[in-house]
Amino acid sequence: MSEQRAIYLLSPTHRSGTIPMPMIHFSTVADRLELEGCDTLMFTSKQAVVTADRIDTGWKEYPSIAIGAATKKQIEDLGGKVIYYPQSYYGETLSRDIITRFSGRKILYLRPKEVSFDSKSFLKKAGIDLQEQVIYETGCISYNEAEKPVRNAIIIFTSPSTIHCFLKSFNWDESYIAVVIGRATKVHLPENATYAVAEEPLISSCIKKAKFLQENTF
Repeated sequence: MSEQRAIYLLSPTHRSGTIPMPMIHFSTVADRLELEGCDTLMFTSKQAVVTADRIDTGWKEYPSIAIGAATKKQIEDLGGKVIYYPQSYYGETLSRDIITRFSGRKILYLRPKEVSFDSKSFLKKAGIDLQEQVIYETGCISYNEAEKPVRNAIIIFTSPSTIHCFLKSFNWDESYIAVVIGRATKVHLPENATYAVAEEPLISSCIKKAKFLQENTF
């Protein structure tokens, strides 16, 4: 029998049964939240919620649109209120939902410096002026060639940034299998990469998919 495939998790979060290889670090780039004039907040990542809370806990006084199960849980864990949580997320679909449900609201999107979909431009075409504030940015953690994942590894990518940072340190090996957290992440993989998409946009779902592949691919 072949040797079992190793599973690498490229998230900053360490999880049992995986080899930790965090690819990104976070830096806060705002010293205040520009809450004046808004009545609703939008978060698309757990890190955005954590960062907002570090800057000003007053964000909890506003209802929130939460993109992703981990984002929703983080908002609620910190005492915020979620008024909308789409079961699935893809930039254009989400923007259409916001147009339908929240056209009368003044939404402030507390976001990272780089995003995979330009919600502001899409919504502007529908007459919704989404306000944005960049509150954090991501940077790559560098690795040397000796630290490259072994051949036949299963590699879990939890965001487009983790893919970009991985490829800054390493060349893609055709023996790898990528597990991605969602469609927005999948499109950033190297051409011809073998991949699988998690059933839900959660790290736990990514690990479940990786372990299935570990047991069923050789």
